[in-house]
Formats: sequence, C-alpha cells, structure tokens
Amino acid sequence: MKPILETDTDFICDLHAPCFQSLAPDEVELVKASKTQVMFRKGDNLTKQGTFASYVLFVMKGLAKQYIEGDNSKSFNLRIIKPGEFVGLSSVFSTNTFNYSSVALTDCQVFLVEKDAISQIIRQNGTFGLGIIRRYCEQNSNLFNTLRTVMYKQMNGRIADALLYIDGLKTEYPEIFQLLSRKDMADFAGISTESAVKLLKNFEKDGLIELHEKDIVLVNHKELLEISKKG
Repeated sequence: MKPILETDTDFICDLHAPCFQSLAPDEVELVKASKTQVMFRKGDNLTKQGTFASYVLFVMKGLAKQYIEGDNSKSFNLRIIKPGEFVGLSSVFSTNTFNYSSVALTDCQVFLVEKDAISQIIRQNGTFGLGIIRRYCEQNSNLFNTLRTVMYKQMNGRIADALLYIDGLKTEYPEIFQLLSRKDMADFAGISTESAVKLLKNFEKDGLIELHEKDIVLVNHKELLEISKKG
C-alpha cells in the first residue's frame, strides 16, 4: 500500500463518483478531510478478515477479490470488487472489524474514508444514505444467492455459476479470467482445485467452453445456464 499525495500525478482531487454527487458542499469537504488516497499494488490486501476497521474503502480504479477465510488455509471467494464500489460497509452498520478479506487483482487506487464521516453523512443526508443502504442490501442479496449455491448445488452447478458470473464481467474487463488462477475458480465454486480443473476439462470436452491457458471462453451459454439451474 502506497499513499498518494496531492503532488503525485495519480492524485484524484475531486469526488467524481455518482454516489458522491448528492453531497452538500460541507459534506464534500467532510469526506475530503476524512479520506486518504492510496495505491494498493497487485496482490496487496485491501482488507483483512478480523482486523479492526476504522475506515471504509471506495475503489476508484482497479479490480479486487473479496473472500472469506476459513480453517486450514481454505477460503471462499464471494465477488469481484469493481471501480465505484465500497468495501467495508458492514463496519459502519454493525461490527468494528472487517468480516471478510479482499486482495487486489490489479493495481487499485482507493479512497480510505473514516467510517465516522460516512456514518455522519448517512444520518444527515437521506439521498446518500439511501444509496448506501441499497448497496449494502445488494451485497447481502448476493451473499444469500451464494449461500444457496453452496448449500443446494452439486459441483457441476457450482462451477457453471462461477463461469457465468465471471464471464459477465468480461465485456468490461476482457482480461478478467486471466487475473484468476484455477484455485480462484475453485474458491468461487467452493470446491477443491483438483475438482475445478477436472470439471473445466470436462466442460471443454463437451464443447461448453474453450481453455486458452489462463483465459476461458464460454461457447455454450445456454447449456451452462441449464447446468446452473439444475445444479
């Protein structure tokens, strides 16, 4: 993690993101006074599960991976964090610790905003607060869908879900599969790396996908959706 100073060429001086457009001038100044701009290099942790959270992160550039750490070095990938998204909102509404880890898949330029400042603005600005709550609810909805997949789907359905989810980002981020290892794919599906590799090869043999080293091309979306639905 590298702090970005106002004299640096990468420094972003204004809050251009749509979520900040509803702020009054004094609220904009509060955010500016409460934020630190940093660069996380590829592989750096943006958050670490269980550590104290005194700030909320807002990603301006780059991609990161959000995941839950389990026992015996096991982990489960929850989602890809994109520019324009908050990380650590739960620390504003509930716990004082991060309840998940996140790691940069590319270099990430991020605002660290003191959570007390975010909390204050939520209390006094209904439009901004509604936007934050909507984001928080969307993340919770995604978590419920992920839980449903893990609990009720077999391995074929899980890996199909993972492929469809990641492929949905490929239009905007063509290199997305190349940023993920086979272990990452397995952790999105909640299965072992060995099982993920075997299933991907089976899907390729069945003409559902094409494997080009780390890149993956989905050939038969319709059949993958059917596998996803049937689990």
